[in-house]
Amino acid sequence: MTASALPDWRDSLPWPGPETHKHARGRLGVVSGKATQTGAAKLAARGGLRIGAGLVRILCPPDAVAVIAPAIEAIMLTPFGSPEALAYEARTMDSVVIGPAAGVGDVTAMNLRALAETGAALIIDADGLTSFEHFPGELFEALDRDDVLTPHEGEFKRLFPGLLDAGREAAAVEAAKRARAVVVLKGSATVIAAPDGRVAVNGNGTPWLATAGTGDVLAGMIGGLVAQRMDSFDAARAAVWMHAEAARGFGPGLIAEDLPERLPTVLAALYERAG
Repeated sequence: MTASALPDWRDSLPWPGPETHKHARGRLGVVSGKATQTGAAKLAARGGLRIGAGLVRILCPPDAVAVIAPAIEAIMLTPFGSPEALAYEARTMDSVVIGPAAGVGDVTAMNLRALAETGAALIIDADGLTSFEHFPGELFEALDRDDVLTPHEGEFKRLFPGLLDAGREAAAVEAAKRARAVVVLKGSATVIAAPDGRVAVNGNGTPWLATAGTGDVLAGMIGGLVAQRMDSFDAARAAVWMHAEAARGFGPGLIAEDLPERLPTVLAALYERAG
């Protein structure tokens, strides 16, 4: 990595200092789906943990506890039985990822609305987006400027029909204004747009990311940086770049589980040039 290749958000990365403790490094929650749909949450949680969140907790339906518990170590686990219980358990979180394999429908929509009342920044992906396909305005009403939407093109079209006709960059900018939140329009050249008009196009995309679960890791990475109080637009830009850099460093044969384990190498290279 050359000095000229270093992105401009690197000076905003939240490196720990000598007095830093785990709670000061941010608390990330990740909402899991039911017992047969827990993999995505585990991937997102691992991504958030590896990118530096000091405490990561998976929040899951009661039937998923027995599936998730044997598969995690540093990540914590808390069951919830209703949207109100989810909001209560998430009340101390700095950011929460909701959507990866959460299930499409009213339950996920109600969970998201409950989380929106907690004050945590929301990173909304996959099923969390599609659950509002028929009433996107209700989703936008629940959001604020620190929240992040992470759609691929199909999900984007469901929430913002017709916008892509103007091109990906213009579409992402308009979507961020409508949603009043950061929008990450995923693709080979991912576009990141903020509601205040800031926009960036990621330039280090790689086809090795075209495999199941990589988007879940990205959502967790964004959540992990936002939990550390990095500006949501910069956090999204940084996570997208590091996500691609980790994949590029691994190369052929990459699967989603490999990405979090590549992050220390990517972070170390950035840290060496910090300051």
